[in-house]
Amino acid sequence: MHRHEVKSSALQSVGYDPNSKILELEFKDNGGVWQYFGVGKAIFKRFMTSDSLGRFFVTKVKGKYPELKII
Repeated sequence: MHRHEVKSSALQSVGYDPNSKILELEFKDNGGVWQYFGVGKAIFKRFMTSDSLGRFFVTKVKGKYPELKII
């Protein structure tokens, strides 16, 4: 999946596949890449336009969607 860099203290890059509803995040702290499954387009748009990507992730994504560490 193609990811693009974002301005965030927690995240390095973000990718999204609307067909499979997979959100892919690369974290700065450990450089890990995680996929989150079942993330709809509306949630992704709200995520990308939020004031804080890290805060949105912690409150709206983490623990709410199935996840898999891929790297």
